[in-house]
Amino acid sequence: MDDRDFLPLAYLNAWEYCPRRFYWEYVLGEMVDNEHILMGRHLHRNINEVEVRVEGDRTIHQQQWVWSDRLRVKGIIDAVECQGDRWVPIEYKKGRMAKHFNDFFQLCAAALCLEERTGEAIEYGEIFYHGNRRRQRVEFTPQLRCTTEQAIEQARTAVDRSMPPPIETRSKCRDCSLQNICLPKEVRYLQRQS
Repeated sequence: MDDRDFLPLAYLNAWEYCPRRFYWEYVLGEMVDNEHILMGRHLHRNINEVEVRVEGDRTIHQQQWVWSDRLRVKGIIDAVECQGDRWVPIEYKKGRMAKHFNDFFQLCAAALCLEERTGEAIEYGEIFYHGNRRRQRVEFTPQLRCTTEQAIEQARTAVDRSMPPPIETRSKCRDCSLQNICLPKEVRYLQRQS
């Protein structure tokens, strides 16, 4: 498999969070740590090991590598629980449960990859949010699947274009590790002046 043109699943999360962040990270290769990145890395330390374990009638595969030849995406799912012919992809995130569509898209894309690899339909996945210490179930509805595939295509197309403008969601900019490189406030100011 020549995977040089396969979009990593983690960058799909970045695309939905902010197209400009995606461009900085994926196209330009800029990565900066902040407290959110460091905390996420710290919380992932126990699940970043490849492992297969059995708990009752479930088999849990940690750090499961998947890809889709059709969508040209690839990545690692934090965990996949298998019970009979039912597969449930699981991602671990540092925040709190909410409507984090960037997380939903990443999880759905992982499920689409897993479906292609196994031939099994996957109805839902789960995201474990450390902030609540709970799992949030994400149904893979036809709408979410379609929107995820559209996001993959939009992200792929953005690679060959100029950098997107800053988003208007200032809370995302405030929490972004790339804020001091991206300079969204300053760029928005200059855009208004021209």
